[in-house]
Amino acid sequence: MDADGLRALQAPLKDRYRAEPAAATAIGLAIRFGRVSAEGDIDFRGALGVAKDAPVGFSDIRLTFDLDTDAPPEQLDTLLKLTQRDCVVLQTLKRPPVIAAALTRAGA
Repeated sequence: MDADGLRALQAPLKDRYRAEPAAATAIGLAIRFGRVSAEGDIDFRGALGVAKDAPVGFSDIRLTFDLDTDAPPEQLDTLLKLTQRDCVVLQTLKRPPVIAAALTRAGA
């Protein structure tokens, strides 16, 4: 599938989840506003190649979910558990997939 086909396939899903967050809806939680913030720790010496012993990439990543809701703490705890379980990006970072890289010559 090419990039345009993938975009066309995911567009309705993106619109649905922007309007109605899946995990919150599943437990009947109303959210008036939400923001996800991500921050992480990185040693730029590795990324810039100035220290061979410094790792390339993030060593720690923290996510914060800021919600405007009247939900009780127990319901928010459930929401966080569901979000951690079902978030594709979070699960991919926690359990990295096998990654392959290839180099091809343009026009060959």
